[in-house]
Amino acid sequence: MTTAKHRTVHAPFRTSPQLSADQMLLRGCALFSALVLLIAVLFPLYSMLAKSVQNRDGEFIGVANFAQYFSNSSLVDAIGNSLWVAALSTLIALLLAFLYAYGLSRTCMPFKGLFKTLSLIPLLAPSLLPAISLVYLFGNQGIIREVLMGQTIYGPIGIVMGLVFWVFPSTLMILLTSMKMVDGRLYEAAAVLKTSPIKTFFVVTLPGVKYGLISATFVIFTLTLTDFGVAKVIGGSYNVLATDLFKQVIGQQNFQMGAVVGLLLLLPAVIAFMVDRYAKRKQGSAMNSRAVVYTPKPNPVRDRLFLAYCSFIALLLVGMLAMAAYASFVTFWPYNLSLSFANYQFDQMDGGGWEAFYNSLRMALYTSVIGTLFIFISAYVVERCQGFKPVLNLIGVLTLLPMAVPGMVLGLAYIFFFNSPDNPLNGLYGGMTILVLSTIVHYYTVSHITAVTAIKQMDPEIEAVGASLKVPLYKVFTRVSLPLCLPAVLEISTYLFTTAMTTVSAVIFLYSSDTKLASVAVLNMEGAGDIAPAAAMAMVIVATSAAVRALHWLICRRLLQRTQRWREY
Repeated sequence: MTTAKHRTVHAPFRTSPQLSADQMLLRGCALFSALVLLIAVLFPLYSMLAKSVQNRDGEFIGVANFAQYFSNSSLVDAIGNSLWVAALSTLIALLLAFLYAYGLSRTCMPFKGLFKTLSLIPLLAPSLLPAISLVYLFGNQGIIREVLMGQTIYGPIGIVMGLVFWVFPSTLMILLTSMKMVDGRLYEAAAVLKTSPIKTFFVVTLPGVKYGLISATFVIFTLTLTDFGVAKVIGGSYNVLATDLFKQVIGQQNFQMGAVVGLLLLLPAVIAFMVDRYAKRKQGSAMNSRAVVYTPKPNPVRDRLFLAYCSFIALLLVGMLAMAAYASFVTFWPYNLSLSFANYQFDQMDGGGWEAFYNSLRMALYTSVIGTLFIFISAYVVERCQGFKPVLNLIGVLTLLPMAVPGMVLGLAYIFFFNSPDNPLNGLYGGMTILVLSTIVHYYTVSHITAVTAIKQMDPEIEAVGASLKVPLYKVFTRVSLPLCLPAVLEISTYLFTTAMTTVSAVIFLYSSDTKLASVAVLNMEGAGDIAPAAAMAMVIVATSAAVRALHWLICRRLLQRTQRWREY
């Protein structure tokens, strides 16, 4: 009897009496997830591809639209301009972030936690904010315009400066992760062999982070190549692909040519995505179970130098945010510098008023709740469903695809798919639902990877024990699995909320008069010449994102101390 009971408890999950019902439930969820992802990811992209080979009457014309695009020299120049500013922005961001990450991970300088926190400031704001700050700093009436020595900020100089600010935290996080994965024993061996610090840097540090550098290069290149906000505000007459796409769709209503530009933006993004996945696999395989974390030793000269450098970079990041905050309170720049809340009276400005901010709050809340539930359940199904390989493999591909699709391209694809009169989902277009859906899809991959990582840390025997005790899988999920993964769930929900508040490119083509968003209001107010109110709305977004991040930190400090205490044993 004891032996039988022992075998029942430790029986594999696939032989449990409850297996059939549980696996049917998982497979049903897998089919639902695959269907939703097909509708939300693959079908819209196919619709855009189809539109690019059609004329305005919907007739197939092959590559005629592409030939027409490349016959226009000004449009072709946009490709060269985009590649140039993206390459230069990537190079500068990599250099600045690498030195910053080196200071955080390879020195004993003080205040590392503070510097890391300050480096994340750009994540709280839409990409429009650095461009607005640069206008106040270096514009025609900027407070330090003389620094440019007669050059204008409206063009490639301003675009590169704004993009470097915007992508700095993303670059830093990739490089920091890469540096933490370098085996500390290599540094110990170098010290035993009395290798000089410079040689150690070139022999140990650089080879150890090379895949991280490759990954960061392609990820940041894609972000800078496809960004719309910075170039729209401060690009002037300097045409790039992202602004060209906006002009084709919004300005000229030329959707076929817009589809062509969208595919041109998609191609380098897909290539960068593939290289990034390869680099991450190589980086992971370089770290084995015997590796140890590197602990730096004090070096007064080196530590002071990096403290000064990190302080300088942090000051620039804070200064960019402070400039926008100050400008938002100035009554009338630069003639009346008295401070007031006049610029926060959004209902008196073109752009959507406070209603746009409330719409953003609603959209961010819906995105956070619905997105977190769907993403986590889908990740759970992928990890726990047995067999059913074709569907699970399809879900795996569709969950990674959004990372390779720029936000503007996704929004344009949604126009072609959901705005089609033959689509039964046509009623979603122009409402809040499509904004929520596009935002979830745009940021799906990062959230999915976070959820999968947390689920992989759980012992699969949890479900096996539940099945042997005839506890339904949904109860095991809600009472055990979900609470165990609570840190990851909170991180996903916070990430989705803040990105929904700050996103511009993914929703610029999808909002209606009833669903204007705060980030879009910033763009519209800046376009109407109300740059100070635009700065004010951007600061409201920053304050909201910061408050949510602070709430997340408090929850992690209070609630998780009780629910995650098991991790200490």
